[in-house]
Amino acid sequence: MKMLIVACFRMAMSGLALAAEANHLKEADIRNQIIGRTIYLAAPMGGEFPLNYHTSGVVDGSGKALGLGKFIQPTDRGHWWIQSNKLCQQFEVWYDGSKMCFDLTDAGENKVKWVRDNGETGIARIGN
Repeated sequence: MKMLIVACFRMAMSGLALAAEANHLKEADIRNQIIGRTIYLAAPMGGEFPLNYHTSGVVDGSGKALGLGKFIQPTDRGHWWIQSNKLCQQFEVWYDGSKMCFDLTDAGENKVKWVRDNGETGIARIGN
């Protein structure tokens, strides 16, 4: 009986892993759902922070509407690329110009869950 319970548990866990994998965005999904659009990151103190992923490989953003100019350079630009089914980006000033990559998972209608390579996570809204 114990072995039957263990076997059922393993099957359930593998089913969950397959479901999560099915929602993980691959390169083609990223190109279709993210590139050429504005992605809105939820700001901790309210509002949204827009990032524009241009088809040219440029990414830019502005925190002016959120009043971020008091704390950081309010606008910046850099470049994006896709590597191993992850969306990667590097800004000129933000994050000290560090490269960062994100695993993206479908989080429902016009939403994506992101997990940065340093473990940070969040939800973003996909705009036009």
